[in-house]
Amino acid sequence: YFIQKETAKNPNFIAQNRDDLCASIQHTIVSILMDKLKLAVKQTGLKQVAIAGGVSANSGIRMALAQAETKLGWQCFIPKFEFTTDNAAMIGIAGYYTYLQNNFASNNSIAKARLSI
Repeated sequence: YFIQKETAKNPNFIAQNRDDLCASIQHTIVSILMDKLKLAVKQTGLKQVAIAGGVSANSGIRMALAQAETKLGWQCFIPKFEFTTDNAAMIGIAGYYTYLQNNFASNNSIAKARLSI
């Protein structure tokens, strides 16, 4: 409702505040993820934490884990940035090569969530 209210007052509100809005959303998401991770560590007693995939490229998550490692005594495994690829890139390149082969599905196709590539 905040954004709707502010946009009603100022139609350029989002454009003028995009950086702050994005930073606030990222902060909130990282806080929620870290709270859940702290709970999981508490429940399991495990203090070794690893991240992978596209989410591991997020600077806020990387920083929060590095701080938890120091502050909470965790052992965190954070990949180098160049190894933080997202599955979307793999799906995209598979689709690209399928496109180059003129291999198109019909409009009657049924989606298969677990289809192997």
